[in-house]
Amino acid sequence: MPTFPIAVLVSGRGSNLSALIDAQRGGALPIEIVLVASDKAHAPALRIAEAAGIATLALDPAGYRQRADFDSDLFARIAAHSPQLVVLAGFMRILDVDVVAPWVGRMINIHPSLLPKYRGLRTHERALAAGEATHGSSVHYVTSELDGGPVIAQAEIPVAADDTPMTLATRLLPREHRLLAACVGMIAERRIALVGSAIQYDGRVLETPLRMRSDGELASPV
Repeated sequence: MPTFPIAVLVSGRGSNLSALIDAQRGGALPIEIVLVASDKAHAPALRIAEAAGIATLALDPAGYRQRADFDSDLFARIAAHSPQLVVLAGFMRILDVDVVAPWVGRMINIHPSLLPKYRGLRTHERALAAGEATHGSSVHYVTSELDGGPVIAQAEIPVAADDTPMTLATRLLPREHRLLAACVGMIAERRIALVGSAIQYDGRVLETPLRMRSDGELASPV
């Protein structure tokens, strides 16, 4: 199978980026990361990409008059690398609706909650405050609605009685890494696609998000 070109957008440490790079190098993902871009020049994720020999881009939002101007320039530069998929992996900016529109169906995000619960920030803290018995991460297609696009798959963990936001996040992270890699793999293999407003999974409409099993594979809910 030909390699599937993707671009990754990051703002922070890059643990999800590292997971994608490791899966690619291990032969588990038929992808080529053609660009890693960030809104923060000092993001550790950029150093990870550089060390892996991946092209990087850092743009400072402060250098633009309006948010939409930054987003337009960023995505024009991304388009120049011809990715078939853009992966938001800890990219901490809300994107302009008009900039997102041409990329709907070609851009996904990983979010640390079981969507539609806890869109936005401080998801671990909010889940604990609500007394949730389970928590998790979701991979969804990006649309104009913040964290509101169709959900491809989710990974779930139990919440322990003594969990803090930090311990919960730490326990979830390895599952999050495997979830993102699995979703990218299915998209690269053409098993998952967004058709209109519905996700197609192996040619059929996905009625509910896929679930990550204990072995790291994705499966339809029973």
